[in-house]
Amino acid sequence: NDNQRAFSANCGTGVFMNTSLLAFAVGLIASLGLTVPVRQLALRTGMVDLPGPRKVHVQPMPLLGGLAIYFGVLIALLVSMYGPALTQVIGIYLGATLVAVVGILDDRGLLHHQIKLFGAMPAAAIILLVSGIRAQVFSPIWPGIAGIWADIALTLVWVVGITASFSILDHMDGLCAGVAAVASLFFAIFALESGQLLVSTMAAAVLGAAAGFVRWNFKPAKIFMGDGGAMFLGFLMATLALKLRPVMAAGHNAAWLIPIFILGATIFDTTLISISRSRRGFIPFTTPGKDHTAHRLSNLLGSQRSAVLLLYALGGIFGLLALAISHLSARPAYTVAVLTAVAVLGAVALLERAPYERQTP
Repeated sequence: NDNQRAFSANCGTGVFMNTSLLAFAVGLIASLGLTVPVRQLALRTGMVDLPGPRKVHVQPMPLLGGLAIYFGVLIALLVSMYGPALTQVIGIYLGATLVAVVGILDDRGLLHHQIKLFGAMPAAAIILLVSGIRAQVFSPIWPGIAGIWADIALTLVWVVGITASFSILDHMDGLCAGVAAVASLFFAIFALESGQLLVSTMAAAVLGAAAGFVRWNFKPAKIFMGDGGAMFLGFLMATLALKLRPVMAAGHNAAWLIPIFILGATIFDTTLISISRSRRGFIPFTTPGKDHTAHRLSNLLGSQRSAVLLLYALGGIFGLLALAISHLSARPAYTVAVLTAVAVLGAVALLERAPYERQTP
């Protein structure tokens, strides 16, 4: 944070906006352009996702689309950032590269899927901790070592949980990249408001790269991002949430709610399948199936596109709620959070009754 403040001190609002717009534009163009050769590479190397009973596509689909997103974000950051901020980005990208590589190896069938959840994701979280990035929820309340260790534990759980949630969110054309793009937009807005140039630039780069990929991934998709791309996006979403220090109009301590709301769409989907699969005796993160929010909405609406667009809208609604909370005093902010949690559980109960393809033991 000290490096970030030093980098931001010499920058005015116009520079913040220009830098973010540059990162967005470069990420968008790079992702759009790189997806085409990456698709050809996937076809030449046999990196394709074959149709199956747990899949929604009926033709072999090239994977490796995550490479276009990975390099799109990287190029955007290298072009638009410099100095101390770029040094911290290198640390973040080490963790992002780890989960991306492990995801690609898993796509290739070279790793057991549990290595991602119990190996790569915690290791990437540790890289963030070593880089000086961690949650700051408990330490302001419990000064001293107890609060620090509580925040370290929260960081590990948060990074693993959000990375895994995006990994399992990549189950329908355009869904994962689009939800990440919507979340990135709100991360960028909050970061610009709070004067966090590193966060706003990185969020803008992810927004551009994810939006560029959606051009090729929205139904009918021509390429999938694969688990490497989904885990990469999930890790960056978790990192942006940890780095974000939103300015609360009333100066209260409810700022920790903002990243949760921004990532509300994927948290909602993870909540649904966790409750649903646990009730049926399945392990939520290791049991594939067509029982996600998008699957159920698609069955109700009769359209995959409509289901995906509805989840984009859900991400936007959660983002707007985050903006509303940032302008409320503490009691109304927590009231909104409680009411939202009740609404989420109610929606989960309703969607549990929606038609979906049930897994067999």
